[in-house]
Amino acid sequence: MKLLIAEDDSLIREGLSDILVAEGYDCILAEDGEQALRIFTEQQPQMVLLDIMMPNMDGYNVCREIRRLDQHTAIIFISAKSEEIDRVLGLELGADDYIMKPFGKHEVVARVRAVTRRYRLSEQNSADSELEVFAMGDLRVNLKEMRAERNQQCVDLSLRDCKILQLLHANCGNVVSREQLFNVCWGRDYLASSRTLDQHISMLRKRIEIDPLTPSIIKTIHGVGYRYDASNTV
Repeated sequence: MKLLIAEDDSLIREGLSDILVAEGYDCILAEDGEQALRIFTEQQPQMVLLDIMMPNMDGYNVCREIRRLDQHTAIIFISAKSEEIDRVLGLELGADDYIMKPFGKHEVVARVRAVTRRYRLSEQNSADSELEVFAMGDLRVNLKEMRAERNQQCVDLSLRDCKILQLLHANCGNVVSREQLFNVCWGRDYLASSRTLDQHISMLRKRIEIDPLTPSIIKTIHGVGYRYDASNTV
């Protein structure tokens, strides 16, 4: 999912990018309102994180222009402005959510995931043949809702988690190489690191496996990659 971050503070801009790239988003960065609007028209991201106080064009005006061009793109305002009237104005202009500075990593991730779910659930694409709900053993994975469920207990998934599980399920019984996982789930331009992949798989197992130490959904094939085998799941 392509996500535009429009923020004039370089530290905040890069920090948000690091957080959301780790979640599986393809981040594009803009340092002022005019650049943000130009990037939006050229690259058409599915979501925009929009600072309010920016040079050349403020976030409110950027939001107005985006909504004039597109009613579907998800927009989240990020701003130090904390008065209720500011939040109300942002929402009335068509924003989906509003995050106040200073904010924590977990708040940003939770809010972006929530808006992403709403965006994916509202998508209408009859040409999309992607299997949106599937089972991996007793685990039910819902890609649009970005959740997995077992025994009525839900686990939130990141975009990257969804990509990993979808790829393993689509190749059920076959080994998915580390290179395949990086290319599909991180992108071909990502600098591959075995530590990055192993750490992500380890964290995902802790959330979806009954026993992460003896996984039945994501099996390690040493020296090659990972495999999901339906016959070995409960």
